[in-house]
Amino acid sequence: MQPFGRHYVVVRPLFSEDSFAEQHERINRNRKTLRHHLKDYFTSLSKLCLYCLHCSCDTNRAKNAALSLLPIIGWMKNYNIKEWLLGDIVSGISTGLVAVLQGLAFSLLASLPPGYGLYTAFFPAIIYFFLGTSRHLSVGAFPILSLMVGAVVTRLVPDDGPPANITGFEGLSMEQQRVLVASSVTFVMGAFQLIMGLLQVGFIVMYLSETLVSGFTTAAAVHILVSQLRFVLGLDFPGINGPLAIVYTLENVFNEITNTNVADLVTSIVIMALVLIVKEINDRFKSKLPVPIPIEVIMTVIACGISYAFNFEKRFNVVVVGEMVDGYESPTAPNLEVIKESAVEAFPMAIVGFAVAFSVAKIYSVKHDYTIDGNQELLAFGVSNMFGASFRSFAASTALSRTAIQESTGGKTQIAGVLSAMMVLIVIVAVGFLLEPLPRSVLGALVIVNLKGMLMQFRELPFLWKNDRTDFVTWVVTFLASLFLGLDLGLAVGLGAELFTVVCRTQFPRCSLLANITGTDIYRDRKDYSSIYEPDGVKIFKIPSPIFFANIDFFRDKLVQAVGFSPLKVLKKRNKALRKIRKMLRNGELEVSDRGLKVREPSTDTSEDNNSMEGLDQPIDFSGIPIQVNWNTELPANISVPPVNIHSLVLDFSAVSFLDISALKGLKATLKEFLRIEVDVYIVSCDVYIMEKLHQCSFFDDEIKTSIFYPTLHDAMLHILETHPDHGELEKDIDLNYEVIQRDSITV
Repeated sequence: MQPFGRHYVVVRPLFSEDSFAEQHERINRNRKTLRHHLKDYFTSLSKLCLYCLHCSCDTNRAKNAALSLLPIIGWMKNYNIKEWLLGDIVSGISTGLVAVLQGLAFSLLASLPPGYGLYTAFFPAIIYFFLGTSRHLSVGAFPILSLMVGAVVTRLVPDDGPPANITGFEGLSMEQQRVLVASSVTFVMGAFQLIMGLLQVGFIVMYLSETLVSGFTTAAAVHILVSQLRFVLGLDFPGINGPLAIVYTLENVFNEITNTNVADLVTSIVIMALVLIVKEINDRFKSKLPVPIPIEVIMTVIACGISYAFNFEKRFNVVVVGEMVDGYESPTAPNLEVIKESAVEAFPMAIVGFAVAFSVAKIYSVKHDYTIDGNQELLAFGVSNMFGASFRSFAASTALSRTAIQESTGGKTQIAGVLSAMMVLIVIVAVGFLLEPLPRSVLGALVIVNLKGMLMQFRELPFLWKNDRTDFVTWVVTFLASLFLGLDLGLAVGLGAELFTVVCRTQFPRCSLLANITGTDIYRDRKDYSSIYEPDGVKIFKIPSPIFFANIDFFRDKLVQAVGFSPLKVLKKRNKALRKIRKMLRNGELEVSDRGLKVREPSTDTSEDNNSMEGLDQPIDFSGIPIQVNWNTELPANISVPPVNIHSLVLDFSAVSFLDISALKGLKATLKEFLRIEVDVYIVSCDVYIMEKLHQCSFFDDEIKTSIFYPTLHDAMLHILETHPDHGELEKDIDLNYEVIQRDSITV
């Protein structure tokens, strides 16, 4: 190849796959099968376990194992105290104040006393400090997970009516029963995450597309908004879970709307208005503000003071936070009966918690140029949730707003995360009682305000409708299913809808006929360009997807539409015509003349041979006929055969990534049908691994030969134009800088 300005010049032979293989020897590589990959995986796991048990590993292996399991070692030894410590301290304090408020607020979503949200903001964050790979993630309560936990809690321990028949509930108050349910379901959720981490299946998050997550989180935001209405309005009715819970909750809200507590409503409106205004100021002037204005903290302090000073609880019947947790309670084991009842709900919680945390962590890792490990993140969150559940915390992941605060206020490492946990610790053991007069409507208002980002995802719909209707359908189906069926079932339905769209896209791809772009060796869809060249008698067909059992029939139908005839029907018609010609020759009704076959006398026998349909799909046999039948001329005795107006068919396999056995058989049958009616078939740009599979599966025989395969589309086209010169020459019909040199060389 020689560079020549904005052109390139290539002189090489015209290759088929056979001639290319003769001139260029291919290296034979031993590729690992699935069995080998599984064997290597479990061998490495067993070695790791043996090293840990017997300490027989050398220094390097021990170091690598420690760095893998404890990422803190890697970044802590490179910690820059002068440049990072001050930012981590400021970030830790700011994030800690927000974590306290969100812990209290999100406890309401989990149908738990507010104080237990502080445990969720402390214990998981401490464990993640040692095991997590993200340096900016703020670990703690997440509203969607809290709502999913609350659905399990209210199902097993409803507001009205007896709790589920569980032995461990005996002698416990409703509050204690709910805490036991929340901690148990969190423990099994963490166990699922830990198992997935050990099995190295962090890739599972790839099946949750951004579109699916957007629809799911938007529906969850609507659920959260509706669930907080009873606190904002000061209404008293039991929480509802299960399918159509949002409908029944809204029904209760409207039935009780006349009992609205005006003090709660006014307080909530004022809080939401002021917080939204200040948050907008923070966004607009974030480059000028050293740290964002902690408006949630300010409003909480003011609300606590006013509520205490004017005795809101007694004067206006406002429901307040009430007695806070005082210190830490002793560890407790999860209840096995609760685990059995909630395991099905815990698995989607494990997936959602990890998916959200990993996607947020990935954003900040790219921004700050470091790597995160999905499998290690699963291990970190699994251990964090299991450890936290032992101390009565509920499901932890990350909150987007809290993580944004930790990063924007100067946080560089998880030291900011552990400092925020220390702030929570101070509230738990020392100053928690100061929050007891805080109205719950304030917490509800703060929850609603923090839903702004998720609710604004509705703005994605016009873009999706305009640019990708399939993603639009996925978003809407996921949203509606999650909204009306519940978050766990909605996630399953959304995932099913997403996979269904993938199947549809591969099962019904956009096939096209290609043509040469004048003056180039480039081929594009003939409908998209005006300056094209299409040789007479040649069709170039492209299928832009894998070919497998679900779309092989679609492929054959589209191919028939593209060429304008069914090769099988033509083959059967030709064989049937030959049978009739033989019969007429035997009966003396036809004679051979210089102009071909001539009718001597009309036939009076209209009967058909027995088993006349058998063998019509076999290769055409001219035995017993003294001349070669020209199918493009008029046949005698009103014998009609569909015309075939092409002599060559090119199949572009450049986008075909695999073939399964069903597709292989269907493709073989289709190629034979074309070859038997004298249409040459060429397959171009076929992947070498597909070629290997074709050889292994005995695809080639006396009719289908390897010589029909060409490495590029242009190689095949030059061969066709050389084989059929009567149909035009490439260098004459279009102004190209290609020429055939001798017989088998081309210059580009």
